[in-house]
Amino acid sequence: MTYDVIVVGGGMAGLTAAAYLCRAGRSVLLCEKEGRLGGLVGSFRHNGFVFDAGIRALENSGVLFPMLRQLGLHVDFVRSGVTIGVGDARVNLDSPESIHAYQQMLTDQFPREAQALDAFIGLVKKAMGFMDVLYGIDNPLFLDNMKDPVYLRKTLLPWMLRYAGNIGKIKRFSMPVEECLGAIISNPALIDVLAQHFFKRTPAFFALSYFSLYLDYAYPIGGTGKLVDAMEGYIRGHGGEIRTSTEIRAVDPARRSVEDAGGNTIEYRRLVWCADQRALYHSLQRLELLPDKTRESLAARRAFLQDKEGGDSVLTLYLETGLDKDYFAQRHSPHFFQTPSKLGLGAVRTGIRDGGGGYIKDRETVFAYLREYLTLTTFEISIPSLRDADLAPPGKTELIISTLMDYALVRHIEDEGWYDAFKALCRETICAVLTDSVYPGLGDKIDDGFVSSPLTLMRRTGNTGGAITGWAFTNSAMPAVSSMPSIAKSVRTPIPSVLQAGQWSFSPSGMPVSILTGKLAADRALKELRH
Repeated sequence: MTYDVIVVGGGMAGLTAAAYLCRAGRSVLLCEKEGRLGGLVGSFRHNGFVFDAGIRALENSGVLFPMLRQLGLHVDFVRSGVTIGVGDARVNLDSPESIHAYQQMLTDQFPREAQALDAFIGLVKKAMGFMDVLYGIDNPLFLDNMKDPVYLRKTLLPWMLRYAGNIGKIKRFSMPVEECLGAIISNPALIDVLAQHFFKRTPAFFALSYFSLYLDYAYPIGGTGKLVDAMEGYIRGHGGEIRTSTEIRAVDPARRSVEDAGGNTIEYRRLVWCADQRALYHSLQRLELLPDKTRESLAARRAFLQDKEGGDSVLTLYLETGLDKDYFAQRHSPHFFQTPSKLGLGAVRTGIRDGGGGYIKDRETVFAYLREYLTLTTFEISIPSLRDADLAPPGKTELIISTLMDYALVRHIEDEGWYDAFKALCRETICAVLTDSVYPGLGDKIDDGFVSSPLTLMRRTGNTGGAITGWAFTNSAMPAVSSMPSIAKSVRTPIPSVLQAGQWSFSPSGMPVSILTGKLAADRALKELRH
C-alpha cells in the first residue's frame, strides 16, 4: 500500500500533522520509534502517582485551544498557577499586575539594584506587549471562519496591523538575554539569577516574555498525557494508522519510500518528518538517482548540520513523598521556579574543563562541581496533584524537579563509568538543597525517587543532545527559520516530496510552535497532493 502521507515522529508536531491530514480524508501512517506517543508531552504512572514525562504545563498562545476546538476535541483543563522564588522569598504570579510584586521581591533581595530592576521590569513589560500582539487573537490557521467579513474586518485586520507595527521592534529586541541584562544591570549575581531561568543565549524578547507565558499556563485534568490521548483517538477515529515502536531508519526520496528498523519498506506520496532533523539527512538513501542540483543541495545541508548543536537539556528528579498536599499548597503554586541562592551560577568555583574543549577525568572534582551547580541553579518544580488531587494517593504528594543540565557533561560521566553514582549524587544534593530551603522536613518524608538525565531524553526522543527546544541558540548559524512572518517556509525541505515540522523546523520553539508547524506541514502536503 502507498500512503498519501507518512508522518515520522509522534510528538505534538506529528500528532497535529496526522490529525489534520486525517481530517482531510487522506490515508495517513504515523510512525513513532518509542512504545508511546507524545514525545516531550506525556504522563506515566508509578506507585500510584501520575508524573509528567516532559513538559509540565501547556501554554495556549492562541494555538492549543483553537486547534482542539477545530478538531472537535474536548480536554478538561485547569489553570496552572506559577510561583517564582529566590532564597526565602516567593511571589505568586496571578495576573499582569503581579509583576510589581515580582519586582519588589527582587529589590528586597538586591536593594542596591533598585534602579536597574526598574529598567528590567520595563523590558519585561515591553516583551509582554510584544507577546500580547503575537498571540493577541486565536491563530487564524485554526479557524474556519476566514471568509466571515465581520471577523475579517473587526478582528483579523486590526490584529494584522498591530502585528506589522510590532514585528520590526521584536527583531530589534532579539539579542541574547545575557547581553540584554548586562546592558542595564551591573551586579553579576543578579544577572545570573535572572538569566539562569533560560537556555543559553535565548533571544531577549522570548526570554523576558516568559512572564506572559506563565500567566497562560494550563494543565489537563489527568495529566499532560490526556492531550496526547485525545489526539491519538482523533487520528485512529478518522482512519489514520499509527505504528509505535517503529523507528524509520532509511528514507529513499527517489522511490518515495521509507524503511523501518525491521526492514519493512513503506511507500508514500508525501513524507512529513517530525523527528530529529539531523537524523533525517543521515537516513537518506540512493541519492545518486536524484538530479545533480538536488544531490548537491542535500549534501550541503547535511554538511551544514554536522556540527550544529541541539538546545539545552534537563535533569529531572521524580520524588514520591509522604507529605500531604496541603504542605506544598501553603508554600507555592502547582508550578514553582525556585532559585535557592541569590549568588547565581557565576559563583561556581570548581572548574571541570580539560583545556582541550572536553572534561577532566577526575571524578571527585567533577562531582564537587555538580554539588556547587545544584546548590546555585534554578529549579522548576511541578506538582501534578495540586492541580488534580487524583494524581497522587491520599496523604501523599509527588514532585517533579528539573534543572538545566549539559548533555555533553553527562555523556562524559557515563563514558567514565560514573553514571549511577552521578544520579545518586544529584538526588541526594537536590533533596538536601530543597530541604534546607523551601521544604523543611522533606528529606525524612521521601518514599521513593528516580532521576531522568539528558541521556534519558536523548534515548527516548532521539533528539540531538537530548534537546528539549530544538536547536541551540549558541550555534553560529541557526539551522531553522527564526522569523515568525516566515514560519510557513519552515516546513519545506530540499528533499523531493518531504516536508518537516516540529521543534527542529523553527526557532525559538516550544509546544505551540510544534502544533503550528504540524498544521502548516499538513496544509502544505494537502496542497501538493491536489496538484
